[in-house]
Amino acid sequence: MKLALIGASGFVGAAVLQEALNRGHQVSGIVRHPEKLPQHPALSAVAGDAYNADALAEQLKGHDAVIHAFNPGWGSADIRERFVAGSRAIIAATQQAGVQRLLVVGGAGSLYVAPGVQLIDTPEFPAEYKEGAEGARQALQLIQGETALDWSFVSPPALLQPGERTGQFRIGGDQLLMNDKAPADISVADLAVAIIDELEHPQHIRQRFTVGY
Repeated sequence: MKLALIGASGFVGAAVLQEALNRGHQVSGIVRHPEKLPQHPALSAVAGDAYNADALAEQLKGHDAVIHAFNPGWGSADIRERFVAGSRAIIAATQQAGVQRLLVVGGAGSLYVAPGVQLIDTPEFPAEYKEGAEGARQALQLIQGETALDWSFVSPPALLQPGERTGQFRIGGDQLLMNDKAPADISVADLAVAIIDELEHPQHIRQRFTVGY
């Protein structure tokens, strides 16, 4: 496939980029700083602005799918507003470009831990991640109202960390995955496997899913 990967130099984006290239896909890596991307014959490094829907739409034209791995940065003071604004622009640009398939990478905060209770709303949720998690939750609400695109939204488990690629993990829906009483985890490399798997063999059209060990 010809994939447009927005946020290709980030923590998740870089892993998704590697997985996609390893599987033989053509990738347009759309980032603020193209010089940060590796050299690869199947990779086109593109300087892009996730907040500019019109310009982004031109860059997305001709692709088979768009992967939204954009994150304004955990150090951003207004991360919630930026995440929502970027997500809104990416959704609009995907539509304008005529690309049907969009996969959004979100957070674990909007996963349910009890009926009607999401992880972000529990007292134990880390305060330093709350604004970013709220932005990701609002992005999920945005995409859930989208009926024209074949979208999927992936939430990692509570613990996402560096680690090896095993290709072995569980797939869930809207509930936080647990291992007995402990939250499940996954390596970013295996999260990338799940993302490219979903694009190659769609199982969650207009659905959110999660993965974990």
